[in-house]
Amino acid sequence: MTDEHRPLGIADVLAGYLKRSGLARRVEAAGIVAEWAELVGPQIASVTEPDAVTADGILWVRVTTAAWAQELRMMTPRILAKLNQGRSGRVREIRWVATPPRRAPET
Repeated sequence: MTDEHRPLGIADVLAGYLKRSGLARRVEAAGIVAEWAELVGPQIASVTEPDAVTADGILWVRVTTAAWAQELRMMTPRILAKLNQGRSGRVREIRWVATPPRRAPET
């Protein structure tokens, strides 16, 4: 059997589809939500919860208090640099929303 007639694995098929459809960058940017705690560290992760990354590159993040939201706004350039490091799916802006995270509080 030649290489061109060999069946492809599902991962290869999915990766090809995502790339052709233009969704690969969105999926990569959305990975920030899953990796949030590792990217921002335990202190920031304990008072925030990322919601989503929009198609135009805006990351929405819930913050426990308005004071924390203000502090994080001042840190945004540094956080953006960390989030985008080594990624093709870029976050261009972070919107810090002072509203309690939906997750259960840590005990």
